[in-house]
Amino acid sequence: MDLTLTDLVLTDLAPDDPRMTADVAPLIRALRPRLTATAFTAFAEEAYTQGLRFTVAYDMATGRALGAATHRVLATSRGRLLFVDDLVTAPGSRGRGIGAHLMAELERRGRAEECTRLELDSGTTNVDAHRFYHAHRLTIGAFHFGRDLPAGRGAGADR
Repeated sequence: MDLTLTDLVLTDLAPDDPRMTADVAPLIRALRPRLTATAFTAFAEEAYTQGLRFTVAYDMATGRALGAATHRVLATSRGRLLFVDDLVTAPGSRGRGIGAHLMAELERRGRAEECTRLELDSGTTNVDAHRFYHAHRLTIGAFHFGRDLPAGRGAGADR
């Protein structure tokens, strides 16, 4: 059963809000299972100072957190963009329109911040998410490359 806008309330939380640990951490950790509870708290505090915002979709009837989006505005050589770090719906609530409500809110915020694009990265194996993004008119515009940086290797190390 899809939820309506009147069934959900979208709330921004700061790292010192107790709901970050109770509501947001389990959602993000469902998406990123290697992130420990302690690491989530450290991440949330540091990323918040870098402009990351945590928007949570709450069910008005139950008060349960059903989804979350982490996002920030970035100034890039390609223009201002709203970058979505994480977009996740609680596993038992998928397919009910929560992600669509969060996506609509992200688009609204991007326009309000005079962003020219909304962008996000998605793991190559996350096919269900890809279907969702395509359905919301997101296109694959680039490959995102990266590699791990071993600890203890500073400037001048082999590249």
